[in-house]
Amino acid sequence: MHFLDQAKIYTRSGGGGPGAVSFRREMYVEYGGPDGGNGGKGGDIIFEAVAGLNTLIDFRYTQHFKAPRGGHGMGQNRNGASGKDLVIKVPIGTQVIADDEDRDTVLLDLTQAGQRVVFMEGGMGGRGNASYKTSTNRAPRQHQPGIAPVEQWVWLRLKLLADVGLVGMPNAGKSTFINKLSNAKAKVGDYAFTTLRPQLGVVMHKHREFVVADIPGLIAGAAEGAGVGDRFLGHIERCRVLVHLIDISNADPVDAMHIVEEELEAYSEELSDKPRLVALNKCDLVDDALAADYAKMLLKAGADEVFPISGATGRGMSKLLDAIIDYLPAATVTERPQGAQEELDEKPWSPI
Repeated sequence: MHFLDQAKIYTRSGGGGPGAVSFRREMYVEYGGPDGGNGGKGGDIIFEAVAGLNTLIDFRYTQHFKAPRGGHGMGQNRNGASGKDLVIKVPIGTQVIADDEDRDTVLLDLTQAGQRVVFMEGGMGGRGNASYKTSTNRAPRQHQPGIAPVEQWVWLRLKLLADVGLVGMPNAGKSTFINKLSNAKAKVGDYAFTTLRPQLGVVMHKHREFVVADIPGLIAGAAEGAGVGDRFLGHIERCRVLVHLIDISNADPVDAMHIVEEELEAYSEELSDKPRLVALNKCDLVDDALAADYAKMLLKAGADEVFPISGATGRGMSKLLDAIIDYLPAATVTERPQGAQEELDEKPWSPI
C-alpha cells in the first residue's frame, strides 16, 4: 500500500431543510388552520480515528465529502427527516489543519482509537408556518428556509504514533536495526535513501511492548529540502525518546552527529529538546578499541551516553533497549509462552 501522509479535502455539512407553508383542508372541518411542518436538520461532518489505517492514500482519490441536507417540512404537521451524519474515518494520529497560507492552525488532533469529533454541524431545519400560529395570527404564511450548510477546504496531516523514533544519516543502519528488533520488513540496501517513507515496528523487550518509527535519513541542508528534506520529521514529534544511530564506518562520526542535531534544531525546538540516545552502529566491523575511541569522541562532542551496537548481529542491543524503556511509561505485561521471544545477544560489550 502506498504511503501518503498529507491530503487536501473539501468538507460541507448538510443544510437544514425548509419549513412548509400548508393549511388543513378537510371536508366538514371549518377553519382548519396552518399545519406546515418544520424542516429536518442537516447531517454533521464527523471525523473518527480508527485502528488499522496508517496512510491517507484513500483521500487522494476521494476529496469531496458532503453530508446530506435535511428534508423539507410537509403538510399535516409532518417534519422533514434529518440528514444522515457523514463520518470520515482517518488513521490514528491524523491532524485536521486549516487551509491557510502557513498551514499551522490545527483544528483537530485525533490521537486515540475510536475518537469521534463533530467537525461541522449540520444546519438547523426551518420552521413551518404551524409554529407561527398565535391567537392574533391565525393563518400565518411565513416560514424559514433552514440554516445554510458550512463548507471548508482542510488539510489532513498524519503523524504516526510511536514511542521511539530512529534518526540518523543515510546508511546509518536504521532499517537493519528495526528489522532486527521487530517484524518490520524495511528495505535494506548498500546505498543512500533505501528508506523513502516511515516504517513502524513493534518491539518486545523484558515484557514491555513499544512502537519504533524509522524515518528516511537526514543530510546537511534537509531543512532547506536537500535529500528527502525534513517532511517526515513530523512523524517522530510525538515520540518520547529518539535513538540517534551513527555509522562507525563513517569518516567522521562526530560530524555526522552534529549534522543530524542541527537539522532537528532547524525543524523545531521541541523536537531538538527531546531526550536522545546515541547508538554507535556497525561495531561488528571494527575492534573494541576503535569503538571505544569513537565513543569517547562522541561523549566529548556532547553525547550524554553512547551505546556501541551491531544492528546486524544484535550485539549490545539489550543495553540500549534497557535505556529506552526507562523513558517509557509503565506498560502492561504481555502474556507469551515461555521462550517465545527471541533473545538478543546478552554478551557484555562495553568498550567505553
